[in-house]
Amino acid sequence: MSLFQRLGSELAYLKGSLRILKRTGPIAKSPTFTIVDLLSEIGERFGDRTALISDVETFTFRQLDARANQVARWARAQGIGKGDAVALCMHNRPDYLCIWLGIARAGGATALINTNLVGNPLAHSLAIVKAKIVIAGASLAATVEQALPLLEEKPVLWVHGAPVGDHPRIDVTLGDFAGNPLSAQERTPLTIEDRCLFIYTSGTTGLPKAANINHYRVMAMARGFSALMDTSPDDRMYDCLPMYHSNGGVLATMGTLAQGGSVVIRDRFSAREFWGDIVRNQCTLFFYIGEFCRYLVNTPPGPDDRRHRIRLVCGNGLRPDIWTTFVSRFGIENIREFYAATEGNVVLFNLDSRPGSVGRIPKWAERRFVVKIVRFDIENQQPIRGADGFCIPCPPGEVGEIIGQIINDPAKPANRFEGYADKSATETKILRDVFEKGDAWFRSGDLLKRDADGYFYFIDRIGDTYRWKGENVATSEVSEAISVFPGIAECNVYGVQVPGHEGRAGMAAIVLDDGAELDLEALRDHLASQLPDYARPVFLRLRAALEHTGTFKQRKIDLVKEGADPASVFDPLYLFHPGEKRFVRLDSELYAAIGEGRVRL
Repeated sequence: MSLFQRLGSELAYLKGSLRILKRTGPIAKSPTFTIVDLLSEIGERFGDRTALISDVETFTFRQLDARANQVARWARAQGIGKGDAVALCMHNRPDYLCIWLGIARAGGATALINTNLVGNPLAHSLAIVKAKIVIAGASLAATVEQALPLLEEKPVLWVHGAPVGDHPRIDVTLGDFAGNPLSAQERTPLTIEDRCLFIYTSGTTGLPKAANINHYRVMAMARGFSALMDTSPDDRMYDCLPMYHSNGGVLATMGTLAQGGSVVIRDRFSAREFWGDIVRNQCTLFFYIGEFCRYLVNTPPGPDDRRHRIRLVCGNGLRPDIWTTFVSRFGIENIREFYAATEGNVVLFNLDSRPGSVGRIPKWAERRFVVKIVRFDIENQQPIRGADGFCIPCPPGEVGEIIGQIINDPAKPANRFEGYADKSATETKILRDVFEKGDAWFRSGDLLKRDADGYFYFIDRIGDTYRWKGENVATSEVSEAISVFPGIAECNVYGVQVPGHEGRAGMAAIVLDDGAELDLEALRDHLASQLPDYARPVFLRLRAALEHTGTFKQRKIDLVKEGADPASVFDPLYLFHPGEKRFVRLDSELYAAIGEGRVRL
């Protein structure tokens, strides 16, 4: 990095960090000022300015605050108070935000349910928070009905949007409740320590876990991201991410509303309609997940690619292989990539749009944001400890697990770890006796590295990285190499067990562009030029589509279980034959030869 670049970076981090600290620092000093008080404040301050916009409903700031008051009175009438949970299973719309804010105002906590869940995973998500009520969008009510018999304690089902059987309708019933401010007798005393939301992990590797999100964390999300994006009343956010996730439901919405900006809410992401929506609604910001940026750069060029007014985008997962393409095609240079876990205490911000980086902690901020990258054993899935029994920090350039020190100090709430509704799940995320006896650190479950200039780079999820031929293979690195090959729309890389072989062999599930054919010889040569021998996939699996979570994360768990056995996988399979040095069609006979040792990988 040149001296000029370093000075520019230091200035960006100084200005951005001070803005974030200025807005988040006072939260702990006003412990009774919660997110519902912030809602009242912005409702009064911005009044008749437009707050939430959609095709189904639009609210001004005053109407948003009044709608939350109606919900709060409804919740109180149903017996919901402090410590009670209400589950919300509804597609994106402005009322989604009104509902959880209103329940919070009544003292309850809202469990934001993934709208893609069915059956046992859905029942599990309701059970672990002990939901008393489920509010379901009309289109999802039947799905919830089917999951209720799996529960020992069945919550009451309310529907929203249209009649479904004889279930009561919350959108109709709310009209019976006043929207004026709650009286002193109606208000539930709250502090920033009280629980506000349950937000679930994505469930890419198993059943979702419900993270405890208290009012402090929601306030920090709102004010912190308003500072990160430097939002103002002139801004208009485009939000098409699922609102059951922190990005779409809290950061994009409250991070904009907190400073008087407006939020355009769409029910789902559409690559085809994206830029037209952005231009038509005169949006200045949008929140992204990396995979949908990949979808955007893979769409045909259109007249709206540069007709927009976007000044900044914010999100996570924008991988290095598409970063520069995204910037050059759409003319968006201000990218606020960040790294964070909804429930964790490790937060990194990229404040100078450094391509591929998830952020940097300046030297002057290291005492406030205590994070480390420690050496990690891929095979045993545990941090490596030295002869003294303590963990070993990674030097610059070395990949390890990023961890954050847990400090239970009321003056430092950002360093706490609130855990999950399931206490046993909470303990698995705490690493103890890390650098000294008695200390505790939050385990992120992610592998990162830090370069000599102090920038952090995301490498992979622990569990996704696998070991082959004595080497650690990061699936993200392999996926980036494959994804840029002509004709490939998307790929999912993972490691599979192979009979008679140690470790896990690399496998790539590939989806081709419409009408494309895969040139296996050219792909072989491409991979040889991009990846070391041990990292090149041994198996290829051609698929019509890949499975994703609702937040665009690729699901690997079923693919890993299915492995590479042609007897159980009915997609076309290919093996990189070690003798022929090319990809060949894999059938049961060849797979048996691998297991018997006649073909050694």
